[in-house]
Parts: sequence; structure tokens; C-alpha cells
Amino acid sequence: MRSPWNALIAEIAGTFMFFFVGIGAVATLDRVGGVDSAAGLVVVALAHGVVLAVMVSALGAVSGAHFNPAVTFGVWLAGQIPGRRAVSYILAQLIGGLGAAWALRVVFPVAVSPTLGRPTVGAGIDPLAALGIEAVLTVILLTAVFGTAIDPRGPKVGGLAIGFAVAADILMGGPLTGAAMNPARWFAPAAVTGIWDNSWVWIVGPLIGAAVAALAYRYFFLPEADLLRTPAEPTA
Repeated sequence: MRSPWNALIAEIAGTFMFFFVGIGAVATLDRVGGVDSAAGLVVVALAHGVVLAVMVSALGAVSGAHFNPAVTFGVWLAGQIPGRRAVSYILAQLIGGLGAAWALRVVFPVAVSPTLGRPTVGAGIDPLAALGIEAVLTVILLTAVFGTAIDPRGPKVGGLAIGFAVAADILMGGPLTGAAMNPARWFAPAAVTGIWDNSWVWIVGPLIGAAVAALAYRYFFLPEADLLRTPAEPTA
């Protein structure tokens, strides 16, 4: 018999491993120093995208492999997960994210990586524009999630498309907003470093993007799909 705790453990573990590698890649660049900015951007994009693709493929059958409060919010808006399960998922993701950030702080002390990979608004970027960028990037991510992991008509390619979406988003938005697309990805290093600047950018932006993608799929792109089939809710 499947335990409801299995999915929560998967969300904690998956988020921990996703952030440990993703945030760790940023902190590693801080440690080595002297890396060309373009090369560093590619490293960070690949680290996030590849590890997410692996974790989604490995744990998708257990929890749906959200690892992101914005994804859970979007899946809930689309009617694919109950509200109580959504709240528990978000708490699990925050726990996993905080665990990864604190573990990385042990590996990378303040003197090595002061910001610990915390997303920041790039120089010359208005915070409101940054919010819009995060929203659009999250729409791209959620479109990949709905199109390949939730829509029963979509191709089942594991987490590959979702990982590619995250990597592509980081290549575009990394220097502008950090391309978090994930409130927990911002929250974990912010909580450890105590730096909360422009927090609303990485909370409101991804949630807006998730809502746009979720409502578009629910009311326009899934009219032929069976909404009672919920691959994002393994216990259904």
C-alpha cells in the first residue's frame, strides 16, 4: 500500500538534490573565481537543467517531481492535485531547499560564496521588469511540465524537456534575474544568507507565470484530455 508520506519524502529529497547541485554550481564558480561570465552561465544552466531532468525522471512516478512551489501551484490551479496535498508539497520543497542551502553553507563558507547562489536582479534591470521576466520564464517551464508530464496526449520523455526548459531559461534570464522560476530556489539561499532584497520578484513572478500556464492548459489546451487522469497525483 502506497503511503502518502512517500510523495513528501520524494519532494524533500528531490528538491534537496536539485538545489544542492544547482546552487552548488554557482557557489563553485565563486570558489574557483576568474571564470569567463559566458562560460559560467553555461555551467550554471547545465547544472540546473541536467540534475532536474534526472530527478524528475527518477522521482516523477512517486510524487510527480514538482520540486518547485510554482509548479505545485500551477498543477493545483489546473485541477490536477488537491489543495491539502499542494500545501504539503510546498512545505516539503521549502524543507528540502533549506536543507540543501545549509549543507552548502558548510561546504562554501561566507568568505568563499557570500550570496550562496541567491538570485539577484541584474544591474540596470528594473525590479518590475525582473518580475515580468520571471513570469515569462516560468510560463515556459510550466508549459513543458503540462505538455510532457501531465497532458495524457503529450510525449513521455521523462524529465528531459523540463530540464531543457530550465537550462534555456537560465541561459536567457540568468544574468537578468537569476532565472529562479521557483520561489523555493530564491528562498533557500536567502534564508541562509539573510539577504531578502526584492523578494517579491521571485515569489510573485513565478506564481503569475504558473497561473497563466495552468489556466491556459486547463481551459484551452486540455479540452480533449480526461481531467480525472492525474499523473501529477500518484495516489489518484
